Amino acid sequence: MPSRTPPGTQQLHASRMLLPDGWAHDVVLTVDGEGFIQGIDAGVPAEGRQRLGGPAIPGMVNAHSHAFQRLIAGFTDTVEHPDDSFWTWREAMYRAVQRLDPDQFEVAFRHVYIEMLRAGYTSVGEFHYVHHQPDGTAYGRRAELAERALAAAADTGIALSLMPVLYSHSGFGGQAPNPGQRRFINDVDGFLGIYGEIETSARQNPLARPGVALHSLRAVTGAEIQATLSALPESMPVHIHVAEQQREVEDCIAWSGQRPVEWLLAHVEDVGPRWCLIHATHVTEAELADIAHRGAVVGLCPVTEANLGDGQFPAERYAALGGAFSIGSDSHVSLSPVEELRWLEYGQRLTAQKRNRLGCADRPAVGENLYATAATQGARAIGQPAGRIEVGRRADLVVLDDAHPLLGDCPDAHLLNRWLFGVGDAAVRDVWVAGRKVVDNGHHPGAEASGRTFRALCRELVYA
Repeated sequence: MPSRTPPGTQQLHASRMLLPDGWAHDVVLTVDGEGFIQGIDAGVPAEGRQRLGGPAIPGMVNAHSHAFQRLIAGFTDTVEHPDDSFWTWREAMYRAVQRLDPDQFEVAFRHVYIEMLRAGYTSVGEFHYVHHQPDGTAYGRRAELAERALAAAADTGIALSLMPVLYSHSGFGGQAPNPGQRRFINDVDGFLGIYGEIETSARQNPLARPGVALHSLRAVTGAEIQATLSALPESMPVHIHVAEQQREVEDCIAWSGQRPVEWLLAHVEDVGPRWCLIHATHVTEAELADIAHRGAVVGLCPVTEANLGDGQFPAERYAALGGAFSIGSDSHVSLSPVEELRWLEYGQRLTAQKRNRLGCADRPAVGENLYATAATQGARAIGQPAGRIEVGRRADLVVLDDAHPLLGDCPDAHLLNRWLFGVGDAAVRDVWVAGRKVVDNGHHPGAEASGRTFRALCRELVYA
């Protein structure tokens, strides 16, 4: 007979489940009314418990999102300049963002978050830098646009770490912003006012967490970094774009005599476990070792980095140093954790001209190691109690479809390899966030309506 459980508690049964120390069979999760795991028992029959419809794994964490950029995904991949690069793409992004009003931002947030859930992301870190009206003046509520992200997350069921971005300048050394950036610009006091409104609003959603982001060393000065960090809790997650582009590295050297990561680590002593360095594409061996030693997470966005021609982060060498990494979908040319993890591994294979680069002695299966590392470190990077199926964390789960011929009878050791390198997104069957099923057999209840409104928004703003 199943054990008695307190009111509001549920028990979920999986034929097999990926736990921190490996796969277990006939597993029962006891989940409390707040969606947190209170017990894990293996070798227990399913009788009287809710059965999960396939192998259960931790929900994936998307550590880096600019949701509105989904509007131009695939619409900038036409040759218009012989030296197309991140910098020419950025001009197209600036044009698109100038036309969006608050309701349209919410449409974009909602659609992107639903698609993330359907692909297996259960938490997202929204790196939110659009704060103002198109002419650069503040909204009556300074956090108006950020609160649209909070509303969309609450509607869709995804866990959200909302990270307002301090963005003050257009280049190293405090250069004046350009017209395309006017919706982004704040001084430190204005930024802290936005953060305060977000922190208050986030308390209304148990799945929401506040964080803070510094756009880049191009956009903030050292004094602004210190003033911002000194005004916020010391446990707050801190994210920053750094060393994404080779031109950025060259400009930083011209300004300071140091590379971007080198400058950051030399001038901001606080950089450590609560920091996530987004991209960090162009780094030296010494910089890699210092990042790993400090325990910061590198936020990798392999599909966007490939799409923008950024370059290739040396993930194999970084992993050998014990470095922590997460994944994000960034500009949302893809909303698939499968694609991000494939690109991460395959990029290393192409560089090394060898196979199986990102396994390790404890987890020789490359897919399992990639997935478990990105989920665990992504949760740490955005401050969410997720990323692993263990007592005290939230019951965020992805259930794979074991009716798929490549998965059904697959041995545990090969299951995530089969999914990530052989099957893909179609195998995501159900998705749970905080013990609540938000995607059922691939269907999210808001998907059809969201798709219609997002399609109309594309017609109005992108195709017109």
